[in-house]
Amino acid sequence: MGTGVNTVRLDVGADTGVAVVTLNRPERLNAVDLEMVRELTGVWRRLRFEDSVRAVVLTGAGERAFCTGIDRDAVVPQPSSPYMQDDPLLGMGPKANDLWKPVVVAVQGMACGGAFYLLGESEFIVADTTASFFDPHTTYGMVSAYESMLMAHRMPYGEAARMMLMGTAERISARRAHTIGLVSEITEKGLALDAAVRCAAVIASYPPEGVQGTVRALWAAKEAARAQAFAQAPHLIALGNLPPGQQAELFARRHGGEFRIR
Repeated sequence: MGTGVNTVRLDVGADTGVAVVTLNRPERLNAVDLEMVRELTGVWRRLRFEDSVRAVVLTGAGERAFCTGIDRDAVVPQPSSPYMQDDPLLGMGPKANDLWKPVVVAVQGMACGGAFYLLGESEFIVADTTASFFDPHTTYGMVSAYESMLMAHRMPYGEAARMMLMGTAERISARRAHTIGLVSEITEKGLALDAAVRCAAVIASYPPEGVQGTVRALWAAKEAARAQAFAQAPHLIALGNLPPGQQAELFARRHGGEFRIR
């Protein structure tokens, strides 16, 4: 069955125990706006109560991108106090919404920037041969804080550091992502979703208490370090980000297509 939401689509397999959550803004490369944050949060909260759903697959609509982070046209209201800055992406992942059912991500096309909030709260990633991963923050005068912290738990430090520091000059291919352990499986073009659903269906066939306890245990293994790192993120961002106007100038001067794939 499907829901009537616009920016996020939810489809629940009647017999498989697998729900497929689709970021549904392909015309914007599945960039996240505030409506998507609200809808995605609502989906995760709903799935906490759907006992028929025992595993989840997260993917993006269209062939060009899984997700390209926050939509640059999104207006995020901020309190005037420097002590109360809001990051809407922090609350959009499954773990942030207390969902401990396993989440498998299927990536086709680009996954960059704020997409790492979602990749960082998944159990594992399946990608097709078109997938690529990069973080544009430093190119545009911004600190990659939460994204770097999440990816540093998913890949070797040197690989995470290179991806974050090289900005838009490089993209990690699906092959390289598999080699370094960011991606657990590579499929042919267009088949990542099918492969992710197959994995999720196997997991959903097991008793859910043991599965969810295992997800919680895996997350606990890195939760303390993540919490300590996240506590520093707002200060690092406040100190290191260029003013929004200067960021916009750098973004306007970007040169499409000039990047290396490794």
